[in-house]
Amino acid sequence: MAQKTSPPHAPPTLFVKGRNVRIRTIGIVLLTGVVIWFIAANTESVGVRLWVPTVTLPLWTVLTVTLLVGLVVGGFLAHRRAKR
Repeated sequence: MAQKTSPPHAPPTLFVKGRNVRIRTIGIVLLTGVVIWFIAANTESVGVRLWVPTVTLPLWTVLTVTLLVGLVVGGFLAHRRAKR
């Protein structure tokens, strides 16, 4: 007996300015804009305690470093998961 198989599903898209754009791409662009706005809005200096010393830095620097470290760790974990 033949098995019924469904065709592979294409990712959801929207038609924007004459081309199909994935909804995931739109979400990433919006999230990136919000993150940039949030970092740019927080410019005052803060004290950050590193194990022993306390360092005074602008908050946007701390947020940017935290974002970059999070992206690197997330990319590393996604790469490891894809290898399995």
